Amino acid sequence: MSASKKSTRTTWVDPDDAPELTDDFFQRAELRDGDKLIRRGRPKSAAPSVSVSLRIPPDVLECWKSTGPGWQTRMVASLKSHAPKRVGTPDAGGKGGLGATFNTPYTS
Repeated sequence: MSASKKSTRTTWVDPDDAPELTDDFFQRAELRDGDKLIRRGRPKSAAPSVSVSLRIPPDVLECWKSTGPGWQTRMVASLKSHAPKRVGTPDAGGKGGLGATFNTPYTS
């Protein structure tokens, strides 16, 4: 036996000694694609929608909701297709837009 032979054994590390990966750890983590940081969530819209409060009859709301998922998107599309077409500029009449006229599809 050779007394000068070095030991080749490595120190064993128990995998259970690793720190616990919690939800907080993943919430704070940065996502990267190579060197580029990837932003989380939905990208910012160039023309974000505006939140409004609108009173409509319950039966009308129920009618839209009964069309299934995506009813709000379909409602917006319907509103856009029926929106009055603007004739004039925002400052028509020199009153900051109050003098602008609208051409509506409805006749009275």
